[in-house]
Amino acid sequence: MEQRIARFTLEGVKDAEVSMHPFSTGDGLGLNLTRFKRSDSDDVVLLIHGLTTSSDMYIMPEHTNLVNVLHDSGFGDVWAVDFRMSGRYPYDTETHRYTLDDIALNDHPAALAEMRRHIGDRRVHVIAHCLGSVSFAMSLFSGAVTDIASLTCNSVALTVRTPAWSRVKLRWGPALMEYVLGPSFIDPRYGDSPLLTRGWMLSRLVSPFHRECDERACHMLAFMWGGGKSIFSHDKLSPVTHARLPDLFGACGVHYYRHMNKMAKAGRAVKYDPRDQRHAALPDDYLAGVLSRDVQVDTPLLLLTGDRNHVFGDSNIECHRELEAVAPGVHELAVLPGYGHQEPFMGADSATEVFPQVLDFLKRKAG
Repeated sequence: MEQRIARFTLEGVKDAEVSMHPFSTGDGLGLNLTRFKRSDSDDVVLLIHGLTTSSDMYIMPEHTNLVNVLHDSGFGDVWAVDFRMSGRYPYDTETHRYTLDDIALNDHPAALAEMRRHIGDRRVHVIAHCLGSVSFAMSLFSGAVTDIASLTCNSVALTVRTPAWSRVKLRWGPALMEYVLGPSFIDPRYGDSPLLTRGWMLSRLVSPFHRECDERACHMLAFMWGGGKSIFSHDKLSPVTHARLPDLFGACGVHYYRHMNKMAKAGRAVKYDPRDQRHAALPDDYLAGVLSRDVQVDTPLLLLTGDRNHVFGDSNIECHRELEAVAPGVHELAVLPGYGHQEPFMGADSATEVFPQVLDFLKRKAG
């Protein structure tokens, strides 16, 4: 019998007090933090999702999830933020011009300020994925957030290296979607769109190029993010997870691709529009200050990446190489055999194959 899991369920976390903590950004969006507290802890963990996912990626009930593993390992106070990229909000199905600069300046500092109201000056360790990793690293390396005990980034951080086909999509995709195909977002649920609608037709055009499975949402996700291949290794994913991909990934506003296109061209995290005075407090190049030794960031990074990463390739390997050159021994790299972009935190066996490396890093950086 097929396992049925409710959308946006919190059932994956047991034996914990769950509380919601809404907060607002400086540019007028309502966001939310979810606190999973089993016990008091001097070291608090904040989990950050990527573009189109949500806090759900860390609390999946079909396998041993990261929140439960953290609780069992002594980190009894775990928070998960849903920032503006979250699939739990309608923001990415609206016409917008948000960039990662908006998130670095507004979302992450506001989330941490709300956390600090409840936890005081306890140590905060951040675990982030995909563009959550990029945007939080931008916040950290720009000084928009401070006092972070450690940062774990999966797949990508401050250097951006993408496959050739991804660069083509990043360059031409936003204009094609907004001005030709419509609408201004791409949704993995297009496969279930009404017959002959634009979403239905786009899904049918994409699926023939992805023969690895029969799940149209998986094909759409590969089209949205993969460099011609899936965003995860299928053998690492539970069949239950694979069947509910539309519940775990939301729509993606295409303007974010414009910012990623600039980063892919530069090879690193850069500001979308240096002339935009709203982001004057942020650097034009988020890595340049550290590489020139003009900026010092004391937070140690653990850079994770799968060796089958078809979304951001060897971005974190390159990031570690650059950071190691200016701060030898401070930051760490872990290459995960057989893993791709998405499943290090969502895989069926991540609890035994990935999480121990993250926990070892956290425990060594804890007080």
